[in-house]
Amino acid sequence: MTPAQGGPPAARGPSLTRQLLLWTLGVLVLVWASFVVIGYQTGVHEADELTDGHLASVAALLLNLRATESMQGPQVTPQAPTPWLKSHDYQQSLSVVQWDAQGRVLSLRGVAAPPPFTVAEGFADLVLGPEQVAWRSFSQWDAARQRKIMVLLELRERDDLAEDIAEQMIEPGLWLLPVVALALGLALWRGLRPLYALSADVAALDPTSTQRLASRHAWNEFQSVVASINTLLDRQQAALVRERRLANEVAHELRTPLSSIALQASALAGPLDADARAQAIDRIGQDALRAGHVLHQLLTLARASRAELHEAKAPVDLCAVARQVCADYAQTAWQRGDDIAVTAPPELWVPGHALLLDIAARNLVENALKHTPEGTHIAVQVAPSGDGGAWLQVCDDGGARQGAGGASARPAADSLHLGHEILRRVAEVHGGGFGPAPAPAPFTTCYRLVLPGAPAEAAG
Repeated sequence: MTPAQGGPPAARGPSLTRQLLLWTLGVLVLVWASFVVIGYQTGVHEADELTDGHLASVAALLLNLRATESMQGPQVTPQAPTPWLKSHDYQQSLSVVQWDAQGRVLSLRGVAAPPPFTVAEGFADLVLGPEQVAWRSFSQWDAARQRKIMVLLELRERDDLAEDIAEQMIEPGLWLLPVVALALGLALWRGLRPLYALSADVAALDPTSTQRLASRHAWNEFQSVVASINTLLDRQQAALVRERRLANEVAHELRTPLSSIALQASALAGPLDADARAQAIDRIGQDALRAGHVLHQLLTLARASRAELHEAKAPVDLCAVARQVCADYAQTAWQRGDDIAVTAPPELWVPGHALLLDIAARNLVENALKHTPEGTHIAVQVAPSGDGGAWLQVCDDGGARQGAGGASARPAADSLHLGHEILRRVAEVHGGGFGPAPAPAPFTTCYRLVLPGAPAEAAG
């Protein structure tokens, strides 16, 4: 029953589109986060190289200027305020200190506190002043080692420059992330439209009709799915046709004994002599047994259909099954004047369902007993097949006896159709086949059940 017909709505399962979108966005965010980290590290590295190179360039330039040689005493040059420049314009925060060879300060420019004099050259990180401000410095002597110059830059402004560079690299990705996410969602939706169409077509299929999936689902990824669904529909149709035919046969076979029982019961209600009454009662008993046989075959068929789903295959000795069935029907054959024999090796194992193989063997023997005249020779034969499997067949010479004028047996209730349908089901469950087989002399009729062998296992 569909929801439109009043049934409960189907539970909404996980969405493939949502799954793909979440995974795609997750990977995108991961890549973007990696880009942010790498961009920030790159910005810091480039800012360090840029400022260090600038410090070295300013120091080399000032070493060639000798403006302080004509001055008496140390000179301090205050910095003019320039609030209209950005804080990361690090040229405005450069501080320059010059010493002579004896360590006397010749000039001081900028806001840095006077650093201590050392003879070392190169880059260094200094902490100056009472506020413990961190500075990056580069110092260098002139060629005559008469003057030393140091250029300093506050580390805070260098870090601000690094953050600014990193932000400039990250910002486009930040703005593009929602746009890319929306574009990916639209692309996934558009790319999965064939899957949505296939899902809608599958949901609209009616298993009871001859409808098939259209060929418009011609994508390579869908070909096996469409072929499998159409194959299942074909099998469903074949099963429905088989079930309808079987239902018609069962209805026909049950109608006859039930109608006869009703007729004989009506006759018993009227005036009948003793012989007629006895015949009516006997006929009711026979018809009841006949209807019971049909119902028994139906139950057997139902058991054969369920076994494939509920029972696992196991090694079965087909010879033992044949011998047991013949032993069970020996009394019935003796009462009819028949003889029944088994021709089989000591044992022959096949993978299968012991219950179903027993049902199949009993149906073959029952058919031979019910469809042949009295005094028939019946043989149950078991032998290996060439492909590693085995076959079981039941042969009889009832045709020769009927041709010679022997009394024919009363037709069975299902006229062999129901029994053969059971045997075909058993063969399908085991992956084998069932049908008539060439009858060796002196037999006239043979029906054979063929069973495949166990699949070969890989060595090791």
